Amino acid sequence: MIVVPAEFVSTTVAREGEACTPWLDALPSLVAELLDRWNCEPDGAVMFGGVGIIVPVRRRDAGVAVLKVSFPHPGNRYEPDAFAAWAGRGAVVLHERDDDHFAMLLERAHSTTLASLTDEDEIAEVAGRLNHLLAIDAPAALPRLQDQADSWAEDLEKDARTLPHGLSSRALDAARATIDELARTQPNLIIHGDFHGRNILRADREPWLAVDPKGYAGDPASDAGTLLKTRALTILTTPDPAKGLHRSLDIFAEAAHLDRERVGRWAHLHAVQTTFWGHHHGYRRGRTGTALTNLLALVTTLVNHLTPPRPA
Repeated sequence: MIVVPAEFVSTTVAREGEACTPWLDALPSLVAELLDRWNCEPDGAVMFGGVGIIVPVRRRDAGVAVLKVSFPHPGNRYEPDAFAAWAGRGAVVLHERDDDHFAMLLERAHSTTLASLTDEDEIAEVAGRLNHLLAIDAPAALPRLQDQADSWAEDLEKDARTLPHGLSSRALDAARATIDELARTQPNLIIHGDFHGRNILRADREPWLAVDPKGYAGDPASDAGTLLKTRALTILTTPDPAKGLHRSLDIFAEAAHLDRERVGRWAHLHAVQTTFWGHHHGYRRGRTGTALTNLLALVTTLVNHLTPPRPA
């Protein structure tokens, strides 16, 4: 049987509480049962992400793959539906699925991620091309991103009123307008939902393929905001951060065949929401103290660079 990495155990318990212990205890047996059912054998060290483990496997009748088993959580429920709809278009292929156990057998990609590149133009172009490939008609099973618009609006008003955020009235008004004008009615296209460089991997079948989707139906331009906020810390340290941010959005929009203004507005909304998230929860790179204060200042700078001018 596999050995579940100790770090994955500790981070899962920290996030989910002791109630997840029975699932962690049963995980080796579950993996063994899935390997037997799908005619596979382990083929490398067990890896893990934020919510699941990945076991490299060799299929006895069909080459290599990976077995992914995630902690049962609503946020992971629609991942196999997205993969099934894409059928390898811009994303790894789904070979097998067990929805009751949040398990999938997937095409194996490499460990090199798009985030490891240093050329921001290349990152934006690759991500834009994949965004275009992934934006196909969404199956009825996927949740609609537009259904979150009311809660976004409510949270924005509450946070703007109660948190010491330092955002300008122009930035807040622009975020409100994006929710009202873009978020409430969206296209019926598949969007990744967690579209950043660490979820885009080098592959053999194609140069790059997407992994770990949340799976929503909505506006593909919204994924630009997820990508940009993960690149912002790097771009904001360059001599001309405003130019770098807008250049990345220009390149992404062109490669994705999306309206540039729409992409920019979604990126701005994401940045505003990220500011408020930091006040509530902190960030992965800094949850308290000086580290958090510095990150909040950077995210506020990001908002300022992305805030569109008021209409004439």
